[in-house]
Amino acid sequence: MKYLFLGLLTIFTVSCNMAQSSVKPTELKTKTRTDYAATITASDLKTHLYIYAGDAMEGRMTGTKGQKLATEYLRNFYMDHGIKSPLEENNYYQRVPKSYFRGKEGTMDSENVVAFIEGSEKPDEIVIISAHLDHVGTDSSGNVFNGADDDGSGTVAILEIAQAFQQAVKDGNGPKRSILFLHVTGEEIGLYGSKYYTENPIFPLENTVCDLNIDMIGRIDPKKADNPNYVYLIGSDKLSQELHDLSERVNKKYSNLELDYTFNDENDPNRFYYRSDHYNFAKNNVPIIFYFNGVHEDYHKMTDTPDKIEYDLMEKRTRLIFQTAWEVANQEKRIIADKL
Repeated sequence: MKYLFLGLLTIFTVSCNMAQSSVKPTELKTKTRTDYAATITASDLKTHLYIYAGDAMEGRMTGTKGQKLATEYLRNFYMDHGIKSPLEENNYYQRVPKSYFRGKEGTMDSENVVAFIEGSEKPDEIVIISAHLDHVGTDSSGNVFNGADDDGSGTVAILEIAQAFQQAVKDGNGPKRSILFLHVTGEEIGLYGSKYYTENPIFPLENTVCDLNIDMIGRIDPKKADNPNYVYLIGSDKLSQELHDLSERVNKKYSNLELDYTFNDENDPNRFYYRSDHYNFAKNNVPIIFYFNGVHEDYHKMTDTPDKIEYDLMEKRTRLIFQTAWEVANQEKRIIADKL
């Protein structure tokens, strides 16, 4: 009986060791930033965009019913994913009063949508990821200008980036610095939402590390048709050489897109540097990067629809922005504006 017991004990021990050794290495591995970037998918971007740039949103003109539906979609996303507001509980709206839209007849009260992940080590240092939530509405016949690329693409990219960071938080790998996900209103009528934020910041602008602004990342500039694996970068070196170098380094390591600086030229006749929401941060000495795919034949037309979006390419661009935000939020030293 004694020997039988020892035999059974030996079998049991061997079985346990075999069971432990059968655990796959990936099951024991701590998740990395690349794992979180991989949660950003073309499929999820497409699902969001077909809703956000659908006809029901009526072109998202500032202050209209369609724009209110759009902000509700964003708010519900953040609530559903447990990403908190930096304002009072469950209030994700920074109100922009009607009176602020000076000279814009018919414009009603509007709102920026804000969501927030607090940093684990440097919570007072804020990284902003921004995009404008509005578009140009409908025409006199009721035709909808969907604005899938402009700027539905930037808007839903932020949602996917936020979800990736939130998963990192759940896994105990949250960012060292805080991240503000900022969806601004009134861009199409004069950059009003971002202007309002910089004049009424939720967090002091001197504590704002940088603004990564996304405005149109879902299409291909006809001039780049032969090499579509690109994104235009504007402004990365205007205020901070350090931010520019970080951006280049992250892209080379994780994304390998062509970073095209055509529109970063001081003599660019399009003056894109001055035409999206990052500019209101740059005016306040906050380093910025503007991510952009260039204009195309559907720009500000009814034909800017979700079926025209290059979702696989949009996935790559969104992952690059996530990786850049991750680096800015987690490196030891805060980047500085070194070119003032």
